[in-house]
Amino acid sequence: MRTYSKLKGLPVYSTSSADLLGHITNLCVSTQGFIIGLLMEGKGLFHRDRFLPIESIHAIGDHGVMVDEAENLLTIHDLKKNYTYNTYSDLQYKSVLTKEGEKLGLLEDVYFSEEMGTIEAYELTDGFFADIAEGKKVVKASGEPLSISKDAIVIDF
Repeated sequence: MRTYSKLKGLPVYSTSSADLLGHITNLCVSTQGFIIGLLMEGKGLFHRDRFLPIESIHAIGDHGVMVDEAENLLTIHDLKKNYTYNTYSDLQYKSVLTKEGEKLGLLEDVYFSEEMGTIEAYELTDGFFADIAEGKKVVKASGEPLSISKDAIVIDF
């Protein structure tokens, strides 16, 4: 199980050529709340951002993300054409509510399984001072699809 905050900025390497392909910049979440892949900033003269589908990831280690073939990376244009998604940046600090209307907090981080592409838990905050006094909350995901809008995230709790 990984958190996005520990994944952000990690280098991406090809296992076949050992080439550095870029660095992780964002996490892509389907509109149902499943991890579909990672965004990475490209390396080189043109620095083209790329999308790395979750099924193309060979391994995620403490010091890098390994992919089998660089050809499995998609352009951002292909990502937008083939997927409906939100990025972690779109979701960070959004209100998280239960289906019963109870506000749990603001989304701070996401725990996910890289093998399955599923969100395992949500790390929530009530603000800086509440985090110091009470600590951050970690809410286990139910496995049910999320409802994500521009205003809030609704989870089955």
